Amino acid sequence: MKFIDEAKIEVAAGRGGNGAVSFRREKYVPRGGPDGGDGGRGGSVFALASENVNTLVEYRFVKRYQAQNGEKGHGSDRYGAGADDIELQMPVGTLIRDADTGEIVADLTQHGQRVCLARGGKGGLGNIHFKSSVNRAPKQATPGEPGEARRLLLELKVLADVGLLGMPNAGKSTLIRAVSAARPKVADYPFTTLHPNLGVVRVDESQSFVMADIPGLIEGAAEGAGLGHRFLKHLSRTGLLLHVVDLAPFDEAVSPAAEALAIINELKKYDDELFGKPRWLVLNKLDMLTPEEAAECKAEFLEAVGWDYPAPGEPGFDRQTPRLFEISALAHQGTQELVRQIGQYLAEKKQLAAAEAAQQADTAPQISETNDYSVLQPE
Repeated sequence: MKFIDEAKIEVAAGRGGNGAVSFRREKYVPRGGPDGGDGGRGGSVFALASENVNTLVEYRFVKRYQAQNGEKGHGSDRYGAGADDIELQMPVGTLIRDADTGEIVADLTQHGQRVCLARGGKGGLGNIHFKSSVNRAPKQATPGEPGEARRLLLELKVLADVGLLGMPNAGKSTLIRAVSAARPKVADYPFTTLHPNLGVVRVDESQSFVMADIPGLIEGAAEGAGLGHRFLKHLSRTGLLLHVVDLAPFDEAVSPAAEALAIINELKKYDDELFGKPRWLVLNKLDMLTPEEAAECKAEFLEAVGWDYPAPGEPGFDRQTPRLFEISALAHQGTQELVRQIGQYLAEKKQLAAAEAAQQADTAPQISETNDYSVLQPE
């Protein structure tokens, strides 16, 4: 199925039913008084995050969603029935904005999350609410309130732990095929990947993570060049970026260092927050070079880009330090060590987050469960 990550829709909630004007008329009951019931509530429109939905393709074909109006009130104190709500299932990771104001309406980040997009109008009041000692036969009722209506922009940002970054034909799709069950298209020409691919990478029996492969970037992507700029937003939710570099390009005139610096420059121009994310360097396609050529190319590359990647155990290395990996995704060389390091990093990150949350909970003010309020009394 084609990957659809953007859509524009209109949602309209139902109008509330009108209140009724009615009077009780029964034999032997003179002056029975008012008995008009209230109108029913109009139906609302909700968004429901679901892991069973992967794209926004449905919202490319159906553009408007209208909930039903509430039923009007009836005599004999009978209230009108409320209309059913509408639930729109959307993929987890969907960001919903108001098309007119740009305001973020909802950010669906968890399965089962339910958010109201347009609230139904309240039903009108029947004349039973207007009786009084001086107005025993009121002939007034209120109409139902209109439901909310708005135009919405839907934008899907895939939720992944690790995102692959690099030029076209750097070997990103081959890497995700090597470490997961995902099977994106692989070919010997640029822009083989036309939409993001997700793969679940198994570290061991108890740990796994999600890896995202997006179309390759080229210079000028931040201004709209190429295909990858449309999918850069998907990397904004990832916790770790892997910058995949083709160390053995087919065209000898192509400089891996120049391409790597161009990618980093595009990241910085696109979003400072994305630029500041942890980013590891993965030198790929080493199977196409002899060990001597690989060592020479690696040294030339690091000198040209001016990046310093201390190894674990060396001075200056910590969990936030960028790491360097030398792999061949096609030959599965070095990929298991890469997966192990990523798993360790994500586990440590999760532990730190849990520790920070526990610390914040401990320092939060505690509310006493006793009924002794003497401490609040002035001396």
